[in-house]
Amino acid sequence: MQYPTRRQEFFAGMKDTLPMIIGAIPFGIIFGALAVTGDNPLTPAATMGMSLFVFAGSAQFIGVGLYSQGIGFLLIVFTTFIVNLRHALYAASLAPYMRHVGHKWLLPLGFWLTDETYAVVINRYQQQPDNPHRHWYYLGSAIWMYTNWQLCTFIGIVAGQQLGDATQWGLEFALVVTFVGIVVPLIVNRPMLVCAVVAGAVSLLTYPLPNRLGYMAGGLAGIIAGYIVEVYQEREKQRHNISEDIIVKSIDISDS
Repeated sequence: MQYPTRRQEFFAGMKDTLPMIIGAIPFGIIFGALAVTGDNPLTPAATMGMSLFVFAGSAQFIGVGLYSQGIGFLLIVFTTFIVNLRHALYAASLAPYMRHVGHKWLLPLGFWLTDETYAVVINRYQQQPDNPHRHWYYLGSAIWMYTNWQLCTFIGIVAGQQLGDATQWGLEFALVVTFVGIVVPLIVNRPMLVCAVVAGAVSLLTYPLPNRLGYMAGGLAGIIAGYIVEVYQEREKQRHNISEDIIVKSIDISDS
């Protein structure tokens, strides 16, 4: 089988990430504006620094919100760490497809890992698990997302300084739409469906927990539920195959 070249993979990653980019644009603009217009605002340089060196949308929003409330540094770090633990799950699912690349690739790609990039990359890897240039697809998606986030943060900073309170702009829906677009295409079988439903239900039930722990509770519950369903399906499949083998052998014996 002839696989796409490195260049083709790179631009394919950018192309497939475009719908995610569109959904992330308002998200990035709102972050830049909120950071410089809150009760305890960051400087424009600090705001850009967060996007350049942290590059984690939800963690940046949480960090800015906690900072504006006067929360201590250690608690901010702990809270954002908890929220971003989902990236460890992303990395674990990508690991089997990344064994052929060295640390000079893994380190930057790990830094650039986002929800949006993960969604398009894992889909591509499942379709072409043996593609030797698949990390170039990841690179195209990641650089596209990173560049867009920096540009949108800058636009948000300028807009926030000129227009004031970003919470009145009515753009918050973009975050919800973006994550719906990420999750729905991944629900392709029963374990994934169960995982999504259980994770959503548990997240709602545990929402009052402090430090966004409800998100982690929902994620872990979803993973466990999906795993149980997958194991059950595998066992049922094995039983079915054993039953078929017994029937076939019985027929062979009766014919002989």
